[in-house]
Amino acid sequence: MPIDILMPALSPTMEEGNLAKWLVKEGDKVSSGDVLAEIETDKATMEVESIDEGVIGKIFVEEGTEGVKVNARIAVILEEGEDASAISDQAAPAEAPAKAPEAEKSAPAKSEAAPAPATTASATGSGEGRMFSSPLARRIAKENGIDITTLKGSGPRNRVIKRDVEEAMAGGVGAASAKAEPAAKAAAAPAAAQSGMSDDAILKLYADDSYELIPHDGMRKTIAARLTEAKQTIPHFYLTIDCDLDALLALRSQLNAAAKTDSDGKPAYKISVNDMVIKAHALALRAVPDANVSWSAGGMLKHKHSDIGVAVSIPGGLITPIITRAEEKSLSTISSEMKDLAKRARDRKLQPKEYQGGTSAVSNLGMFGVKDFAAIVNPPHGSILAVGAGTQRAVIKDGAVAAATIMSVTLSTDHRAVDGALGAELMQAFKGFIENPMSMLV
Repeated sequence: MPIDILMPALSPTMEEGNLAKWLVKEGDKVSSGDVLAEIETDKATMEVESIDEGVIGKIFVEEGTEGVKVNARIAVILEEGEDASAISDQAAPAEAPAKAPEAEKSAPAKSEAAPAPATTASATGSGEGRMFSSPLARRIAKENGIDITTLKGSGPRNRVIKRDVEEAMAGGVGAASAKAEPAAKAAAAPAAAQSGMSDDAILKLYADDSYELIPHDGMRKTIAARLTEAKQTIPHFYLTIDCDLDALLALRSQLNAAAKTDSDGKPAYKISVNDMVIKAHALALRAVPDANVSWSAGGMLKHKHSDIGVAVSIPGGLITPIITRAEEKSLSTISSEMKDLAKRARDRKLQPKEYQGGTSAVSNLGMFGVKDFAAIVNPPHGSILAVGAGTQRAVIKDGAVAAATIMSVTLSTDHRAVDGALGAELMQAFKGFIENPMSMLV
């Protein structure tokens, strides 16, 4: 019996994904564990493996197709002795972007001519046309200075896919500064409901040649939706504290100087201030367990370990890979894991389990010279620590003015889960580990 290959749910909240690339073709033999395709979500590009053996009998969804619904049939594997005729008796495959059968029955006939939901305005011809492109193609084009609106697509509905961008790169097509025509801009303008103004009203505020419209990709849409929901539904409470970094910086220098080197003279680790902040926050949550919580309508989730999400900037947005059980790990281990997670985050190679969940988070903008800021709680976390730059400031020590390296840190909490006094207790514990860093090595 033919075996359906379905669009997998790569995360608990995933409803649809983009089929970025097929790594097999019809007629190919596959075995369990073989990689069949690359699926692009809003956060990562992931590989889908076969769990059966057989021959790829038919591919229903072409690569470069966006908005493929979870559990939609994307291909079929034929078992030994079967041929393509065995597929014909099965239900019609789900198309992508998929329409539910009920929607097709009730939708007016003219809806068949409606464009796919993800579009980017065309800068060719009269400007009244429209082109389609996959998020993966747009990302590659942006990274390589290619004006995607000048490319001819070879995907479904003439969609520009990864292959088209790569061919353009091979042919020496450079960056272009073409601006989208006004009519096309209005057609493809991003929704502006949150601003209280319509797309047309926003566009009318600017001259046609004064801006370039960059369509939102899946990551930016997800970030916008999650942060809007978090800010509107979570009652935020903020606590700021100043920490003296001098002892921590001295210990960090000693630890890095003591790192063993390999034959090339490369140290086994190089601990950063951020690594030590992660460890201090994890230990503080262990010391104040009532603050290591997540809110849910049915009850409070009190976590047994400190799984710390760390905000990492990547092209087009950010992601928070998680250092699990950070309270139990050495500083060198945290440093090594953080470097690996950050690299794979920028390459969009993280697995969902590596950036979903967590108990709290750290967002550090100190390396950019930001003195202090307040971060937005990222559910299901109950808190997030916003870390500013360590700067030389005048302080009073033993009744005299002295210079010290001071770092301002702001804790944002979900006030439903962490009250003010409890948050203050957590911050005092954090400050204690930062200002007495040897306690983190015990």
